[in-house]
Amino acid sequence: MAPQPSSAVPGTIRVAAAQFFSGTDVRANLELCAGYLREAAAAGAQILVTPENSNRVRDFTTREGAWEHAETLDGEFVTGLRAVCAELGMYAVVGVDLRGEQAPDVHIGQLLVGPDGSILKVHRKHIFWDYEYTLFVPGDEPIEVVDTAIGRIGLLMCADGIVPEVPRLLGLAGAQILCNSLNSRGPDELRTHVPLRAMENRVWHISANTVGGPADAYPWMGGSQVVSPGGEVVAVAGEAGNMMIWADIQPVEADDKWASFGADVITWRRPDLYGDLVRPVADLPVAAMYGPAGDTPSKPLTVAPLQVSWFHNQDWTVTRALGQISYAATRGIQLGVLPELFCFERDEVAADPAAAARISLDVLARIVGAVAGGSLRVVVSLVEESAGQYFSTAWLVGPEGVEGSYRKAHLSGAERRWATAGDHLSVLDTPIGRIGFMIGTEVWLPEVARVLTVRGAEVIVHPTDADRAQALTVAAVERAEENRVHLISSNRLDSPSGLGSQVVQADEFVPGQPIALMRFPTAWTCRGGFEEQMRVELDLRESHSKVMGLHLDPVATRQPHIYSPFVTLTTELSA
Repeated sequence: MAPQPSSAVPGTIRVAAAQFFSGTDVRANLELCAGYLREAAAAGAQILVTPENSNRVRDFTTREGAWEHAETLDGEFVTGLRAVCAELGMYAVVGVDLRGEQAPDVHIGQLLVGPDGSILKVHRKHIFWDYEYTLFVPGDEPIEVVDTAIGRIGLLMCADGIVPEVPRLLGLAGAQILCNSLNSRGPDELRTHVPLRAMENRVWHISANTVGGPADAYPWMGGSQVVSPGGEVVAVAGEAGNMMIWADIQPVEADDKWASFGADVITWRRPDLYGDLVRPVADLPVAAMYGPAGDTPSKPLTVAPLQVSWFHNQDWTVTRALGQISYAATRGIQLGVLPELFCFERDEVAADPAAAARISLDVLARIVGAVAGGSLRVVVSLVEESAGQYFSTAWLVGPEGVEGSYRKAHLSGAERRWATAGDHLSVLDTPIGRIGFMIGTEVWLPEVARVLTVRGAEVIVHPTDADRAQALTVAAVERAEENRVHLISSNRLDSPSGLGSQVVQADEFVPGQPIALMRFPTAWTCRGGFEEQMRVELDLRESHSKVMGLHLDPVATRQPHIYSPFVTLTTELSA
């Protein structure tokens, strides 16, 4: 049966993505793109996204070679694409390596072509994957969204989405649809970057990846997909073989920014806390950690999520937590993390925060006593009262008592009924390392882990009650990957996610490392639903290796001169 037009549902458009491998014959590659455009049009699609460098495989190794094989906006490849779009009345987003203003400068480009054949936008890739830094010149122009007849479209390319800034800027600018031209050999695009950038910004995300290629290394991974603002994969290609996918989407759904965890992903941000994101990269504490770890000495740290939370009653729960602490001390664990509000039954705190604060004082005192005089430190999430206000607070308890605390700064709708937001993001310098804090749903905010990272955190502790599986399998993994920092998530037994706790390693890059391991960090997981204690040996040296390859440092390559929207109030962004 022929595909039915998407116009049958008001506000619905049909989108498509094609995955293929471009060879050395540019004219043949043009015909390949044109063929997919015709196939998409026949399927009723209004827009097609193709991979990065759809114009030609990169078989060159010098900047001069890149220039020789790059395209121009008035060249045969681009002109041919425009003609096909005009003939079919279709939009296209196509990856094209483009010559710069002077030789041998070449940009990794992406074109948005309109249904009349006009070029509506040229995006020049800002963040490169590793070797690309030796061949191309990054773009640094402000990130902009294009308002079209089918929706507000934002462009990004591959490594632009490995880090959070470009997709976040597009989300803040009002994008409804992200179009992502990939050229990725990593398994993490399909599993982490593409779905998370959709979820954390609540936008549609269409990705088109290269697939296959010569058997000289790890293959290009395909896995092109269409992901909804809520994270549902509505169409996905396999990881082998040329093919096209399509899906019907409603762009207006991306205007609803209310997420499953009970917050508006844009308005719950705290621009007043993100000033470090616009400071020059050389002026931040993390500057000493850029690049490879070099001669940074090994800094072993044995950690454990202490996976125990409310079960049967409060006394039993606290007793078991003290038992976990005692046991952890015998195992040489240096840092243990208890789950979010671990000793309270679900909804107990909201019903009576004053009583919860009184109980928390007693529990904190008992944990201080349990830890005293040893070598273990414990992070405990409790309720704090101050001047008649209540806070969701994570305390760091050490051998000599309380060493510091963090009041959750980003509150969900449910938390706002009883809690007051904290007014800072915390990194504590301790004898065992620099520890950053985030609590629960803050894992969905890219700004939180990013600020902790640029302030020099070596490990982030994360007491949580994961609202869905992706909070751990996608968001927490991404926070470790994009920041090259260790992350300990200790999850409640009754978490809606159904998962256990998780530790994600920063994973130091070493030459010769397989591409999949360069990109996708190691994660250690507990079983969910019952008490466990997982001992993991980390090395904080790994957090001083910010490179994801020989050339890509996803922290040092930030471009703060275009990040002013991060510190702009939401009302000003929409004005």
